[in-house]
This record gives sequence, structure tokens and C-alpha cells, in this order.
Amino acid sequence: MTTTISVINQKGGVGKTTTVINLAASLSIMGQTNLVVDLDPQGNATTGFGKSNTDENKNIYNLLIKKIDLGQAIQKTNIKNLDIVGSHVNLSGLEVETANDSKRAFVLKEILSSEKSGLLKKYDNIFIDCPPSLSLLTIMSLVASDELLVPLQTEFFALEGITQLVKTIDRIKENLNPTLSIRGILLTMFDKRNKLSSEVDREARNYFKEKVYETVIQRNVRLSEAPSHGLPCVVYDKNCVGSKSYFKLAKEFMENNTIESAA
Repeated sequence: MTTTISVINQKGGVGKTTTVINLAASLSIMGQTNLVVDLDPQGNATTGFGKSNTDENKNIYNLLIKKIDLGQAIQKTNIKNLDIVGSHVNLSGLEVETANDSKRAFVLKEILSSEKSGLLKKYDNIFIDCPPSLSLLTIMSLVASDELLVPLQTEFFALEGITQLVKTIDRIKENLNPTLSIRGILLTMFDKRNKLSSEVDREARNYFKEKVYETVIQRNVRLSEAPSHGLPCVVYDKNCVGSKSYFKLAKEFMENNTIESAA
């Protein structure tokens, strides 16, 4: 079964795109087949895989306005088992352009659902990189997803922001997608020298219990460097601290799925 997972947090700079790129790449290297959908107009996940976010034809915007179909939108990356639907800056105008469409929140869901048993059947996971806001694009993603992965920066105000996100998720579940669930909370930008990082870690585990991944992503320069080379960090420098953490997360992610399937 293909699982659609939104990687979401309405705050920017929490490691959302870094997580999409490196988790999808790690899982692909470990043998799973993955599709990344870049739903952020900034297009950082697209360029992070060495693809152009100015491609006028193959992009998520053209797919959402039904100018192209899913088969035309999917591009191969340089990593085996890993494909992408790239972003485009036009995406930022979609909310205004579709203002009169009462079904606009369901557009992405319809596109993905229609191909779940066809074109998308070969993928184990579809990761959607959401924009850092609770906009129409994020709502579209939440409606289209089975599960959510929430990167949480281990800094002051992080938990405050996440309670707002949880309220939004609850509203989406109530009105638009009753089966949506949180797959996991990932603690990012962890600094073991900083007492606050450990406090946020403890608070998050108290609040979200087993939903918080054991793996934490530490602050790591290589993670920031890799996108400028158009490569996931797990390919750019597979032995650095950041890459090791994402491989560990991928293992935990796969085990978590096995446990849930058996339950």
C-alpha cells in the first residue's frame, strides 16, 4: 500500500525540506520506492535534488490546474527508486486563481487517488513538502494525506506553535479528512550543549508520548551545505552526523510501519 505523508509545520526553518529530501533519499537507498511532491512555491525540495524549479512544463502547478497529467509531471532524480514532482513559483498564485472553486481543497487528493492503483502503485511512500504556512496548499496536502510527519525545532516557542498546528489538524479531520493521523514528531536542530534543546525534547515526549521519534536530528553544517550541490546530505556526505541521523530515522520509520501493519 502506498502511504501519502505530508511533512508539515507552519513555522519556517524547522528542517521540513531537509527532512523530506534526506528521509526519502535514505529510504530509497535502503530499497523502498519513493515519490516527493514539492508543494512549496519556494521549490527548495526540487533544487535540493538537483532539479530546476523554473521548469515551465513539468511542475506541480501545471498538474493542479490540469494542464498536464501526473505521468507528465513526475521526473526521475539521480537516486535510484526516487522520483519527484517539482515545484514552480506560479504555485504561489493558486489560492487567488482558484478562489471561486468550492472543491479546490480536494484537487490534489483527486489526482493522487485516481492513480493510487495505477501510476502510483509502485511507490511505498509519497512525501509532500508543505509550505511554511497554513495556506490553501497546506490544506490541500492535509486532505490528500494518510499521515503527517511534523519536524519540531528544539527551540523556545516550538511547542507553542505545534499546539496551533494540532488544532488545525483536528479541524481538517473533523471536516475534510477523518482518517488523517500523525505518523511521528521529529525533533530537529538539536544541540546537546544547549539545555533548552533537552528541555524541549523532554516536554515533547511528555506531551506526544510514543509519537516522538527516538532519533533526533542534530545541528549539522553538512545538512545546510548539501542542497547547494543539488544533492541530499545522505548522498553528499553519507558519513556526517546529519546523514547518520537520517539513515537511523529511515530505519525507525520502516520499523514503525511494520509494527503498525502487524497491529
